[in-house]
Amino acid sequence: MPHASRTIRRLAFWSIPLAFGVMGLKFIAWYVTGSIALYSDALESIVNVIAALAAFIAIGYAQKPADHGHPYGHSKAEYFSAVLEGVLIVVAALLIVNEAVGGLMTPKRIEAPVMGLAVNASAAVINGIWAFVLLRFGRRHRSPALQADGHHILSDVVTSVGVIAGLGLALAFDQPRLDPLLALIVALNVLWQGWKVIASSVDGLMDRAIDPVDEQRIQQIIKAEADGAIEAHDIRTRMAGRVSFVEFHLVVDGDMTVERSHEICDRLETALRQAVEGVQVIIHVEPGHKAKDEGVLLG
Repeated sequence: MPHASRTIRRLAFWSIPLAFGVMGLKFIAWYVTGSIALYSDALESIVNVIAALAAFIAIGYAQKPADHGHPYGHSKAEYFSAVLEGVLIVVAALLIVNEAVGGLMTPKRIEAPVMGLAVNASAAVINGIWAFVLLRFGRRHRSPALQADGHHILSDVVTSVGVIAGLGLALAFDQPRLDPLLALIVALNVLWQGWKVIASSVDGLMDRAIDPVDEQRIQQIIKAEADGAIEAHDIRTRMAGRVSFVEFHLVVDGDMTVERSHEICDRLETALRQAVEGVQVIIHVEPGHKAKDEGVLLG
C-alpha cells in the first residue's frame, strides 16, 4: 500500500478512539453542570463518532484496487462518506436548536460551572488539534473523507467555543437564558458548515474538473513533452477522490508510424504521472487531417 494511502487510513482509524474520548469528556461536562448548551455539545459529539466510523469504512473501500465491476477503481466512495458527514452535521445542528429552544423556554441555573467549563475546554483543544491534522493531510493527499471529517470536527470546536462563551456570559450577568441563546447562534454556524461539506462532496460526485492551476500545468506539460505531434485538443479533466483523470486528443502527422506515435504518448503519460499524483491518462491519437482549429499547438 502506498505511503499516502497508509497515512490516510491511519488517520481515519485514530479518529475513532479520539471521537469516543472527546464524547466522554463532553458528557462528563454536561453531567456535572446540567447545562443545556453543554448537553447539546455532547449530542453533536455522538455524530462525530458515527462520522469517524463512516470515514474509516469509506476510506478502506476507496483504496481497493480496480476490479471487473469497477474498472476505474473505488475512489469515489470517499465522497459518499463526506456527504453522510455533511448530513450528520446538519442533524447535529437541528438537535442543538431543539435543546436550545427548550432551554429558552425553561432556563436552569448551572451547577459546578468551573469544572464543566474546564472539561469542555480540554475537549475543544483536543478537537482543534486533530481538526488541523486532518485538514492538513486531507488537502495534501486529496482525501475528501479526511477533509470532511476535519471540517466537521472544526465545526464542533466552534460549537464548543460558543457554548463556553455562552456559559461565561450567563454566569457573569446571572442570565441563564444566555446559555441556550448562544447555543442557538452556534447551531446556525454548524448548519452552514454542514451545507459546505455536502455541496463540496456532491460537486465531486458530479465529476468536477481538477483545480485550474493544476489544469494549466497539465497543458504546459503536454506542450513541452509532445515533441513530434502537431496539436492537442479536447483536453478534459475530472476528479474522483484522490484520483485525477486526464483525457485529450493528440494530432500527429498522418504518415507517422504507430510505433512513433506510441512513443510520444508514453512520454506524455510519464511526464503527467510525475507531475500529478494519482493521475490516469487517456490519449486518443488522430492523423493530421483531423486536426481542430482550437487546442494546444505543439512544437
